[in-house]
Amino acid sequence: MRRSPLVLLAAGVLALAPTGTADAAGSWGPLASPNPYLGPLGTATMHGDAGSSDATPLTGPGAGGFSVAGYPLASACPTLLQGSDDLVVALCTPVVGQTPTIHLLDPSFDGPVGTPLASLEIAKGSLLGGVYAYLDNADRLVIVDGNRTLLRVGHARDAPGEWRLSIDASTDLTSAIPVGDNVTGLVPDWSGNVWFATGKSVVGLVTPAGAAATVALPAGEQVANSISSAPSGRVAVATTHALYELRADAAGRPEVLWRAAYDRGSARKPGQLSWGTGSTPTYFGPTSGAEYLTIVDNADGQVNALVFRSGSGQLVCSQPVLTRGGAGSENSPIGIGRSVFVASTYGYPYPAVPEGAGPAVPPTAPFVGGMTRVDVDDTGCHTVWENTVRSAAVPHLSTADSSIYTVTRVGLDTTTPLDGYAFTLVNPDTGAVISSKPLAGTIIDDPLQTSPLITRSRQVLQGTVTGILRIS
Repeated sequence: MRRSPLVLLAAGVLALAPTGTADAAGSWGPLASPNPYLGPLGTATMHGDAGSSDATPLTGPGAGGFSVAGYPLASACPTLLQGSDDLVVALCTPVVGQTPTIHLLDPSFDGPVGTPLASLEIAKGSLLGGVYAYLDNADRLVIVDGNRTLLRVGHARDAPGEWRLSIDASTDLTSAIPVGDNVTGLVPDWSGNVWFATGKSVVGLVTPAGAAATVALPAGEQVANSISSAPSGRVAVATTHALYELRADAAGRPEVLWRAAYDRGSARKPGQLSWGTGSTPTYFGPTSGAEYLTIVDNADGQVNALVFRSGSGQLVCSQPVLTRGGAGSENSPIGIGRSVFVASTYGYPYPAVPEGAGPAVPPTAPFVGGMTRVDVDDTGCHTVWENTVRSAAVPHLSTADSSIYTVTRVGLDTTTPLDGYAFTLVNPDTGAVISSKPLAGTIIDDPLQTSPLITRSRQVLQGTVTGILRIS
């Protein structure tokens, strides 16, 4: 996924032999053990869990008939989360004013949708600041606002029975985060520390008691994606130059375990929001669900999925991906068991990029699309399949129904505002399209490569440039 401002029809599946993680019953896994400081597994973070697997144990709506409703919020809504009470917390950026706004929604409501149960504005930061947030184990939204304050935003009914959003707790981080910097990503570890990374590569943690400590990564590096954590207590951060793994030391301060530089290429690519990897680091693995870490590099010409061993930083493999599609990805890979799934965003027409992202080279390119599945085995990595699906959202894998869910862009490779979109399911074993059904709308329903939410009631909520689509 990726983030604010911040998915067709498919053809040409290559190398269809299903090998790897799915057994005869179609199960996938394992997922890492649930983080006790997060809300429900699959719905508490943008990427499903603390390890950013983009896999969920929940069942989606499937390939049958569906209905579509919308929340026309006049906002881009990249972050959609569901708590244990089944209410959805959406973090959106209005088109006018761009003040981040939290909305509380009831996805089960059968009447006309469109009016949130409650809304709350928070202080504005950078374009990517305040996009990544999560629900804690009390269903509170945890976020760092533009005032460099860590907030826990809860919801409850007031005396007349109306829903209200309110700040339940706050921690001042102005002494930990420099003026002019903003938090890009945050995640809890298994000890309850809240880890954060800023755009200018300050990585820190806030203890359950509210004490903050930081470490500065090398000057010139930027963090343009979210961060991930594993049951081992390790935390992964990708900058525009390197992948890092950290942990809390004996004094409760963040320490770097290892750094692995990657090929960042000679410039930002069209369809990416930074000059470097577009990946939120993904933990995955066949035993604990977190033995490995993966990102996609930004090498000129041909990009590669890089798989590292968590703990040591050993490079397990570098495997070319997206060889049939656009050679670049702004999205977090799906990681589950021994399998990694990468979707192309090369050439995707974002309406804006973050300040300081640098010019794209070339300035524009056709959006060809493409997905690749790579499996890790005892000898390294190999490509299982590639296709030409033009995903316009962050794909998510349901381990319950063995389907990859996304929204695809319909139209010519050279995109226009008249392009359409389709609700699309892909077979993770083969890469073949299971189903692709048109959605109403054109430019106002552009998902902007944001991440969908598969709810516990088998719905898909998909953020768009103007609000949220509910596919039931």
